[in-house]
Amino acid sequence: MFKRIDKLLIDLPKPDHPDANAAAAVQELLGGRFGEMSTLNNYMYQSFNFRQKHKLRPFYELVASITAEEFGHVELVSNTINLMIEGTTFPGDPDITPMQDAKDKRNTYHFISTAQTSYPMDSMGASWRGDYVVNSGNLIFDLLHNYFLEIGARTHKMRVYQMTDHPVAREMIGYLLVRGGVHIIAYAKALEIATGVDLTKMLPVPNLSNRQFDYARKFEDQGVHRKLYTWSDMDYRTISQIWKGEHPTEGGPLEVVKGTPEGAPIPDLEELPEEFAPGISRDDFLEIAKRLKRNAGL
Repeated sequence: MFKRIDKLLIDLPKPDHPDANAAAAVQELLGGRFGEMSTLNNYMYQSFNFRQKHKLRPFYELVASITAEEFGHVELVSNTINLMIEGTTFPGDPDITPMQDAKDKRNTYHFISTAQTSYPMDSMGASWRGDYVVNSGNLIFDLLHNYFLEIGARTHKMRVYQMTDHPVAREMIGYLLVRGGVHIIAYAKALEIATGVDLTKMLPVPNLSNRQFDYARKFEDQGVHRKLYTWSDMDYRTISQIWKGEHPTEGGPLEVVKGTPEGAPIPDLEELPEEFAPGISRDDFLEIAKRLKRNAGL
């Protein structure tokens, strides 16, 4: 089972301008074949269906702990998209066409169906697909697939980073480049233990250090690239049998951290009257507050 914490992995800056077209590109990092929905569901089902956990526990725990982090990645990308769209339209009488700017955006789904928020789709609006999940049941196959999946995700993040200079997108991508690098190395080390083949000698793929990206460099300076979290207070400790030694590309000792990152506040999205969202008027809110107090016995 999972424990949820009401925080984001990192603090996202409050944007001073919207960029809905850039948000459409960022959707690829959420619902594309190599997006966070894919990493989450691949690892989740592999962990659910893992065979012989008692014999291969460090490998199972590695996949299981990374699964929990991927939930946070999905949440982070989703909030990034939300913040990038906010401010595209304006409230007003329906006859003045308050959402007129939305018709010229690349992904009008954001405005017609989701009230200017993220959705599990790619950059072209195609829904995320369950058949992106690979769960072969063969440990080496699945670890190798995960290694490939993380490299594909890294490639796409680098490309989207170069498509937009929006500060919210770059903050998120910079962080996920670093954390995705952790997962690439973790799966490479797991494969080395399982097969004897050192895949870390191939890294980085693409052949570009995270330190070339301003928004990633600061997270590496904080040592984020050397930490692997258990995402549990008590469990998943045997990942230390895999995540150990020196960082293969940047140097410095690898560290297993019990629990989760400290986190940051989740943005509180303002109402959008032109979208009828959340559709609660001031009078409705006051009445709801009264009912909540009555139910709480106040």
